[in-house]
Amino acid sequence: MTDAESVSATEQEAMPALDALAEVSSYLQAGLGSDEVLSGVVGVVRRNLDLEYCRIWIQRREGSGYRAIVPAGDELPAPEIASEVGRWLSEEATEKEAEGQEIRFTLFHDREAIGLLEAKAREGLSPVLARRVLGIVANVLAPWLSSIELSEDLATEVAYRTREMEAQRRFMVRIIDSLPLGLYVIDRDYRIQAWNHTREMGSLGISRDDALGREVFDVLSRQPRDLLQEEFDNVFATGRMEQMEIGSTATGELRHYRISKIPMRLHDDEITHVITIGEDITEWRSIQQQVSQTEKLTAVGQLAAGVMHEINNPLATIGACNEALISRLSELPPAPRATFDEYLRIVESELTRCQAIIDGLLDFSSPKAQAKQSAAMNSIVEDALFLIKHHDRFRRIKLVRHLAESVPDVLVNTQQFIQVFLALMMNAIDSMEGEGTLTVTTGMNPDRSDEVMVEFADTGVGIDSKDLPKIFEPFFTTKAPGRGTGLGLSICYGIVQQHHGRIVVDSQFGHGSSFRVFLPIAESLAERP
Repeated sequence: MTDAESVSATEQEAMPALDALAEVSSYLQAGLGSDEVLSGVVGVVRRNLDLEYCRIWIQRREGSGYRAIVPAGDELPAPEIASEVGRWLSEEATEKEAEGQEIRFTLFHDREAIGLLEAKAREGLSPVLARRVLGIVANVLAPWLSSIELSEDLATEVAYRTREMEAQRRFMVRIIDSLPLGLYVIDRDYRIQAWNHTREMGSLGISRDDALGREVFDVLSRQPRDLLQEEFDNVFATGRMEQMEIGSTATGELRHYRISKIPMRLHDDEITHVITIGEDITEWRSIQQQVSQTEKLTAVGQLAAGVMHEINNPLATIGACNEALISRLSELPPAPRATFDEYLRIVESELTRCQAIIDGLLDFSSPKAQAKQSAAMNSIVEDALFLIKHHDRFRRIKLVRHLAESVPDVLVNTQQFIQVFLALMMNAIDSMEGEGTLTVTTGMNPDRSDEVMVEFADTGVGIDSKDLPKIFEPFFTTKAPGRGTGLGLSICYGIVQQHHGRIVVDSQFGHGSSFRVFLPIAESLAERP
């Protein structure tokens, strides 16, 4: 054979190897999924080198053993072969010792075994060329496979972090949506970037989808644009939180809200957003007023107790002197006797009125401890109605009864509550100026199962909103001079509090008033420590 023929024969023998390497290179650059690429690689190697089989072993993602990647259409090796891969990879040699036609190459990266390339030449064919080609393929595959694993690890980490961030975002949104506060956030263009669930609720609520991205002035169109913009601009300019309290009747009743505008720095430097929080403080204000009322009444009561005891003595002396003068009227001539008799009767009348005021103040400042017993609320109401219906001013009043059946008993002093109910009904009659409708209702508190409610509603002139916080103060009265001492409601308030109850007033000027007395039922009161 000539040298030219020898070279040509060598080239012909090398052509399958070159074709295999070229196709391997094409697969590695194809950008397909790793399993698809590896299956194609072992497929072209097996086909071009006419191997009996060719496969790659890589570790499972969960780390438990190894799995084989074979050419498309080939059967997977038996499970017992997979169990041998770990032993083969534990050997240090790059090319594994194999018997006969078997060829094995460990895929190393940074001295760490990351897989195994395995093949078998057909019987009768020399495995030398296949071994050389597989060695080259193993050296090419090792870094590629390592980079793929790194990419998959990074992709897994990115996916995990993305899911974690999304879960945190949903968690924060759920927290904000669960707050009993209206919250929204605007940017420097006054566009809404956040809008929580509370702001979607109610008859005036606006959905989040309708609010996000819009100018806040378009969404909150009921509020004056100039005033709202000035509030936001102040926060952007000063970096200070702004807080204010407002009243609103948008829902049909007067509600009080605390509005807070809070600066937000997205990148810890310039103020980029303003958070606005609206909190309904109607109930809080009511409780604060009750606490303030209690403290005020306590202070006035203590003062009244000290003063009234001191006044009692001189009044008693004046009364005794007045009686002595009356007893000596007969000694005067007839003409001056009539004049002096009139003056002395006036003194006696005013002394009696002073004594009534003193007794009321003493009862208010230090209510007498009186025996309490379990009693039916309807019976107490009926007793009070029996007494008031004989009053002259009750004649033109229409009475409407709504007395619920089976109302639980309450633990009270019956006489004191007859006094309370009489005082409330007399105030109602005075408010209606002797003509109107008085509705008396009994039942359970709709909001609490451990309280009984009694309501007295009238169609009178109502109470001005500026006077409502003062109606339980001693000496405060809206009645004409001489028609009231201003102690009736104060004494009622003290009696109800002494029985662990409360009085709630609803009134609209010009539309009447409603006084509701809430008392704990006898059973719940007995369970208290």
